[in-house]
Amino acid sequence: MAVTIAIESPLQDDVRALVAQLNDHLLPLWPLEFQFKMTVEQMDESTLTLFVARDASGRAVGMGALKEHGDGLGEVKRMYTLPEARGQRIGASLLETVERLARADGLSLLVIETGEAPGFEAAWRVYEHGGFEVCGAVLDYPDSGYSRFYEKKLS
Repeated sequence: MAVTIAIESPLQDDVRALVAQLNDHLLPLWPLEFQFKMTVEQMDESTLTLFVARDASGRAVGMGALKEHGDGLGEVKRMYTLPEARGQRIGASLLETVERLARADGLSLLVIETGEAPGFEAAWRVYEHGGFEVCGAVLDYPDSGYSRFYEKKLS
């Protein structure tokens, strides 16, 4: 499936639907208090850049975001690909796009917080194939045992 990836506003109906599907997907995988979700309203702020992957018909099939925290630190957020579009490197392409922006913005480190439970294996593969390495807890996330953390040094 050929996709295009572009910076878009999270305040669109099809992006809202992607976020809702991601949240629904995450809900049964680990305890709610250790799920660090962002609403589309929280995503619509100046330190976050959202990339949306669209298929040839214009349908939103995936997303990923870069949140800049200052001091050269960026965080990969809200990575998701629709189940029917998985296996086509959309997630990898989104991650590469996020990393390109981080490098262009002069960031020196990218981090990721994701789940540490069955059901996250595909995400782990995308991050690890993208050159990210498992690390200790990052930012203000608790080291609860329910999260897996990744980092990638960019400089």
